[in-house]
This record gives sequence, C-alpha cells and structure tokens, in this order.
Amino acid sequence: MDILSVGELLIDFLPGDEAGVYIRKAGGAPANVAIAAARNGLNAGFCGAVGDDDFGHFLYDTLKENGVMALRKELVTHAVTTMAFVTLDETGNRSFTFARKPGADMFLKKEDIRDEWLENSRIIHAGSCSMSKMPASEATVHALRQGHEKGKLVSFDVNYRNLLWDDDRGAAAKAVREILPLVDFLKISQEETDMVDTGGGIAAMAKENGIAAVVETLGENGARCYWNGKLLMIPGRPAKCVDTTGAGDAFWGGFLSRLLKSGVNSVPDLSEELLRDAMEYGNIAGWLCVQKKGAIESLPTGEEIEAHRK
Repeated sequence: MDILSVGELLIDFLPGDEAGVYIRKAGGAPANVAIAAARNGLNAGFCGAVGDDDFGHFLYDTLKENGVMALRKELVTHAVTTMAFVTLDETGNRSFTFARKPGADMFLKKEDIRDEWLENSRIIHAGSCSMSKMPASEATVHALRQGHEKGKLVSFDVNYRNLLWDDDRGAAAKAVREILPLVDFLKISQEETDMVDTGGGIAAMAKENGIAAVVETLGENGARCYWNGKLLMIPGRPAKCVDTTGAGDAFWGGFLSRLLKSGVNSVPDLSEELLRDAMEYGNIAGWLCVQKKGAIESLPTGEEIEAHRK
C-alpha cells in the first residue's frame, strides 16, 4: 500500500433539507484521509474496528466502494458503531452530539494491527480521534511507533473536536504531545496548535520533536508549513477549509498523495518545491470539498483537483 490509515470509524449524521432530518455520512478523519488518497490514485488501506450492525456495515461498504482496502481480522460482532449528530452553523463550523451504547467495545486494539500491513506500506497515518480513549490510544501509538521504527514515513492529524471527546483537554493534548517524536508529517490547525502547544508555535513543535514538516491549516487564509528552518506560506481560497465536513481530510489526503506521487519515500526526499506543491494541491482539495458541502461524496478526485490548478 502507498498509505495505511489507522484509527476509528464513526458515522456523521448531517442536517438534511428539513428540520429534524439527518443524512448519514461515513466520517472519521483516518477513514476520510484514506478515501481522499484513494480518490487521488493511491493504493490506500484502512485499519479500524466497526460493529456488526447496520451502521458498521454501511461504513465498511463505503470504504470498499471508494477504493480503500479495509483491513481486518474479523468483524467485531459485539461492537456498536459510534454515531455523531452534527449541527452546522452558517459559517460551516460543526458541533456534535455523540451516541454510543453504554459499554460497547468498538475501539481498535493493538492486536488488530498486523505487522505485514505496516511493513508493506510507504506511509502510516493516524489521527487524534482515539488518543483520549483506551485501548484505541494504545493501538494508535503502537501503529505510529512501529512505523517509525521500521523507517516508514509517519503522518498524524490533530483533530480539535476529538481532543475534547471526554472533556479532558489536558489529558488528550498530553497524549498527542507524547507521540509527536514519532511523526514526520503533522497536520494541525491554528486553534489546535494553541491546545497542544507549550508556547513556541509550529517551529518549536517541529524542532523539539524532530518533525520533518508541520503543516498548519489557516482556513480561508491558506496554510503554512515549517520545514528545515523555513516557514512556507500558501494563500487561501475564498472558502473556509477547516472545521467544515471533510475539508481538512481532503486537504491532507491531497497533500500526502502529492508527496507520495512525487516519489517521496523518506525525509531527505523533501524539498521546498515539493512541499509548496503538496500544500497548494491540498488547499484546492479542501476548497472543492467545501463547495460540495458533504462528507465522503465531497472528497475530490485527482482529476477534479487538477482541473482547478492554475
């Protein structure tokens, strides 16, 4: 595989056309990133846990229908898929109400991740959606550490709402900080930097943890990347590309796809030109996602992104 995305699956119930009507969409940043990468021509895999229920099968089938290899040992028959009822305000910002049966054990476990999946992937990606929840946090850290030790490229996406899953901001941010030394590519927003950071911003975050590139998304103001002592900036497009359903995942899926398609297999392969190109590509992907106002259906293909490049 080009990319193995590891994490948690959930369903977003998005507002429909009428009050009280919701449309179910496959969600969860690691799954969305895998699908975004697949739509950009990468061989993508996802390793997560889904329930043997209607929603679990819907999620599993959605991955396969979008070209993602869904890796599993067996369907977890005692699990119930998490659901998130989503409210969008006029600017596209989301608020969530989570629904999960008490005691349901749906989370990915360390033993669910096979060594051969990690060995046969160019990049290992995970997100903070499970960093405040055990044993999913253990599984996420295991995948990142194994990828790091095997010399794979490691990617991590800090997600603001998931840091607050258990209303314990400090514990979740601490969990994220502990895995940063394992990461090569970090995606984070301005607001998330403030939550996780100890005061030095993305430059200090990169230097202190040995991160090759920290990409901070700035919504309608574009994005910036700290790499090799430099701060690289790209301008935004007239749409908010953060905190809108799927946009951040589209950005990161496009960013990683562009790097891997350019032949990046290790940190020394990076260059300012490649990083700027990948950021611009990802920014277009996020912008296109906002225009469509959806989740899985909004993640653009490589052909759609190329059509909107200058």
